Amino acid sequence: MKGLMEKEAYLYDRLDEGKVICLTCQRRCVIPEGKKGWCHTRINKDGKLYTLIYGEVSSLSINPIEKKPVFHFYPGSKWLSLGSVGCNFRCPGCQNWDIAHWKEGPMHTEYMSPEELVFKTKAAKCIGISWTFNEPSLWFEYTLDAAKLAKTKGLYTNYVTNGFITEDAFDMIAPFLDVYRVDIKGFSERTYMKTGHIKGFEGILEITKKAKEYGMHVECVTNVTPGFNDSEEELRDIASWIKNTLGPETPWHVTRFYPHLDLSHLPPTPISLLERAWSIGKKEGLWYVYLGNVPGHKGENTYCHMCGELLIERYVFDIVKNRIKKGKCPKCNTVIPGRFRE
Repeated sequence: MKGLMEKEAYLYDRLDEGKVICLTCQRRCVIPEGKKGWCHTRINKDGKLYTLIYGEVSSLSINPIEKKPVFHFYPGSKWLSLGSVGCNFRCPGCQNWDIAHWKEGPMHTEYMSPEELVFKTKAAKCIGISWTFNEPSLWFEYTLDAAKLAKTKGLYTNYVTNGFITEDAFDMIAPFLDVYRVDIKGFSERTYMKTGHIKGFEGILEITKKAKEYGMHVECVTNVTPGFNDSEEELRDIASWIKNTLGPETPWHVTRFYPHLDLSHLPPTPISLLERAWSIGKKEGLWYVYLGNVPGHKGENTYCHMCGELLIERYVFDIVKNRIKKGKCPKCNTVIPGRFRE
């Protein structure tokens, strides 16, 4: 059944001359009557702000949590994963550009109510819901309603996000989120202008810090892109910030860029560069640094941060072997940060 595409936004203020200011993402667009915000998913009608994508699902699949990627929250567990359309970034190498860069025209979506989403998640025997594929904060009203309902049914919830949500919006949804998988695309204004076309990336860091303070399970991802964020200084700054602000136990995924969209002329990230990023992260004091998009590399695996014992062997998104017992290393009995099955 087709639902209403438009629903009044939960966070906005009215301004003079019929304008409104959207308070969902950190762009805080001031939108005149009859116009849309930067993301094109919110419109000002008669001095009220409406979302155009409430419940509008463009992509739906069952994925292992490793695909997010998240490695320390019930490894091997299955999650109902879904996305809509639109984004508040315009990353030139976006892998999901067909939905994330949507601006107008047919959405090619199907409506799914929060109730139906929770029902499908339970029926598929997934342990949680992951909002991914496009930026979930633009789907704020829907994800908030669905997350509240999911928690009453014993499900876990996950945002796969660029982190550019406002503090007001984040504080509303935070009590209903369990896992916060955030992109740290770089550590400079220059990098964020080249990737997301934004200023003030420090706001992303502040929200990520709040996620940790709320008690969410947090993992960070940096897609290491040649000529964008691959300098030793920038990688060191990211690793240092994660260690000092989020804690050394916070996993950092350094993933391999593959040519796509406007960056199709670039080479894939050299594996040697990813290994250098891994070494930087470890030198800065991070316990868990992972290589992504390099199938079969030992950097996919989890090793005990205390004794170095191989704990979880992976191949891409599959768990080959999991030796963690009651959340501990079987060799030295060290508690491994995260959540693991008994």
